[in-house]
Amino acid sequence: MPKIVEITLTPKDSADSAAYTAAAIAAAGLKSPADVAFCRVVRRSIDARRHTSGIPGVRVNMAVELWLDAEGKPDPVHFEWGDVSNVPASREVIVVGAGPAGLFAALELIELRYKPILLERGKDVSARKADIAAIQRNERVNPDSNYAFGEGGAGTYSDGKLYTRSKKRGNFRKALEILHFHGADESILYEAHPHIGTDKLPRVIAAMRETILRSGGRILFGTRVTDFLLSPDSGAVIGVETQSGERITAQAVILATGHSARDIYELLHARGILIEAKPFAMGVRVEHRQELIDRIQYKTVDPYLPAASYSLVAQVPSGKTGTRS
Repeated sequence: MPKIVEITLTPKDSADSAAYTAAAIAAAGLKSPADVAFCRVVRRSIDARRHTSGIPGVRVNMAVELWLDAEGKPDPVHFEWGDVSNVPASREVIVVGAGPAGLFAALELIELRYKPILLERGKDVSARKADIAAIQRNERVNPDSNYAFGEGGAGTYSDGKLYTRSKKRGNFRKALEILHFHGADESILYEAHPHIGTDKLPRVIAAMRETILRSGGRILFGTRVTDFLLSPDSGAVIGVETQSGERITAQAVILATGHSARDIYELLHARGILIEAKPFAMGVRVEHRQELIDRIQYKTVDPYLPAASYSLVAQVPSGKTGTRS
């Protein structure tokens, strides 16, 4: 079995594979690097708190996995999705929205031997660039292709982070491994606050699209849902109608439209389709110079430290209005 050891290093040493490997070997009580066949980081987090420690300033806490010489090394995580191009119509499922939820839903459907029909009102991740550039030049805004709509969803071109506070809503680790499999940096598998980056995420999204298409799924861009098709007998949703008048039926419909698709929620209400409400949450984006946040959080500027982050959260009691925070 591999051995996992906990070590604490300076930011510089934590970025040096030779340094953290040597520290992990020493922490494991091994005599020589020759005793280790493979070493990898499985968890890393920044500790900028002020407390007594053998390492002054900011520290990096790491969990390192060591595979001993006799054990070889672990096989890399690999995914293979089967071919669903010829499944019967009874195993087709419509997915509305090609953001993260829609893309992962499509991959999961393929894994379960269902054929996804992915509908996206916006353009593919590359074509979105021109529409976003037009917004930045204060030109016309395409209502279906912009920061909110289009392949990859809202986070693709607004520096979306990979972070969740929930540990009970499915296999979050698998989601990270799928992103890594499609081109994201390995660091997202062990960083406390994983982040792909806007410069890399479009390529990852495009690779996920190719996996879906290669497995036999369908993806229709520029296809906005304007109505739901209901069974006359049970009232169940059996398909959708698009802005072109095309009617698409399937075994089921998955809504992965995100919170910006107000028209979808209005349509659900008009058609008497019930959805479960969740507590209202509002996010506010405030931009600062990164150097300022680094100095506040780290009390220093260190090239070996990632960009510091912070969040401010205020809970407003239910039923109260006029609260300022």
